[in-house]
Amino acid sequence: MLQKFILLAIFGVAMAHLEGVVVVYLRKALDYNGDGSNINFLQKFPKEYLLIERTREAATIIMLVVLAVLIGDGLFDMIIVFLWTFAFWDLFYYVSLYVLIKWPNSLKTIDVLFLIPKPWIAPVWFPISISSITILSIFIYLFFLS
Repeated sequence: MLQKFILLAIFGVAMAHLEGVVVVYLRKALDYNGDGSNINFLQKFPKEYLLIERTREAATIIMLVVLAVLIGDGLFDMIIVFLWTFAFWDLFYYVSLYVLIKWPNSLKTIDVLFLIPKPWIAPVWFPISISSITILSIFIYLFFLS
C-alpha cells in the first residue's frame, strides 16, 4: 500500500508541475508579469479563452477521478485516492510556481483557485493548508488507524 500512495503522490506532483508550466506560459503569452494577485491576471485573461481554461480544469478533475476509479478498491478507497492525489497536485502546484517564477510572493497572496462553475478566490495559504491537512489526515488514517 505504501508504494501505491508514494506513486500517487509522485503523479500528483508531476501534474502540479505540468499545470504550473501552463500558468507560466499563459502569463508569458498574455504579457502578465505581475507578482501580485492572480485576480489581476484573470481580469486580463481574454473572455473567449475562459471556456477553454474551464475545460482544462474539468479535464484535470476527470483525470484524477479516472485514476481513483482505476486504482481504488471500492468507493471509500477511490475517494481516498482522489483526495490524496488532488492534495499533492494542489500543494505542489504552488511549489512549482514558486520555483519557476517566484510566485506567490506571500502566503497571503490572493489567487483564483478554480473557475468552475465560477471563480473561487482565496489567499494562497487556504489551499495549501487544506491540502497539507488532507495529506496528513490520510497518511495517519492509512498507516496508523486502518
